[in-house]
Parts: sequence; C-alpha cells; structure tokens
Amino acid sequence: MVWLVIGLGNPGSEYSATRHNVGQMVVDELAKRHKVKWSSHKSRTEIAAYKMGTGVDAQSIIIAKSKSYMNETGGPLKALAAFYKVQPDHIIALHDELDIPYAAIRSKISGGDNGHNGLKSMTSALATAEYFRVRLGIGRPMGSQDPADFVLKAFSVAEKKTLPEFIDRGCDVVESLITHGLEETQSRFNS
Repeated sequence: MVWLVIGLGNPGSEYSATRHNVGQMVVDELAKRHKVKWSSHKSRTEIAAYKMGTGVDAQSIIIAKSKSYMNETGGPLKALAAFYKVQPDHIIALHDELDIPYAAIRSKISGGDNGHNGLKSMTSALATAEYFRVRLGIGRPMGSQDPADFVLKAFSVAEKKTLPEFIDRGCDVVESLITHGLEETQSRFNS
C-alpha cells in the first residue's frame, strides 16, 4: 500500500522559512532522515520515495511538495494521488495551525478546513475531507497583527531555538500514523 505525505506551503525561497511552510519543513526533514532526493513530477509537485519497514509489513511512502501556491494545492495533489492510485485514507497533509500553541502537534482524520486555504483546496479537489491531517501548531499573533501576515513571517528568534525538535517530532508523528495508526499516534503525540 502506498502512502502519500504532502507538506503544505508556498513555493520559492521567500516563503521557505515562514510559518506557513512548516509542513514542507517536515517533509524536507523526512527526505533527509531517509536519505532520499527530491525530483520533479509531472503533477506539478516535487516528490521523493522510500520504504518503511521490511518484508510484508513494508510501507511505500511518497513525500511531496506542491510547486503551486497554498490555495492551489488540491490540483497537483489530486493528480499525484491519481498517478500512484492513492486513496484519500492514505493521504497525510502536514499543515500550519493557528489555533494550536507553537510546537504542539495534533493528528486527526477528516474535519473542516478552519479557514486554511491549502486544506480547502485539497478537500475541493479530492471531493472529500477524509484524509489525515498533521496539525503543526504555530500559535496566534500577538496584539492586532493580521493572521494572514503572521503566517507569512519567519519564526521568531525564540521559536527558532526549538524549531528543529518541533520538525523532528512532526516526522515522528507521520511515521507513527503509518505504522501504528491514528489512535496510538494521538495518545502518544497529541498535546
């Protein structure tokens, strides 16, 4: 069975270190962890593939980043899922979450998009919300800063000190979802 793990974010170096791209930071770390290289796919995505486990229990994993902007993620994801014949219940979307404190991680399956344009695009393209989400907490802005501006800013100096550990835990959550399922992953990692 193939799993498709997509890190949501915007393309380009000007966005790569922003809060909105924390999902892509996690898939980048997964690529490093499993020593795989990114390649371009005709679905307008960058992908890398690896196997987890051995023998009959081995899982095929495709990690992906869209080359389109966050609000257009659905089209490339749908094309990639069709290419690899991956059903929505084997798709994991990693995304930034304003309503969770910084560095907290929660996983779930299905639900609303909570105003997140990447999830909105995915749900529309897949015609279902029945896919896994790894919600990576970025917290809300202090004071009157517009959340739309906040997500497009880099992490603060204090946040950057713990960002590598946060990203690493994001990888652990993805691997736990695939190997142990949602219930065990939630009990171990939902904070």
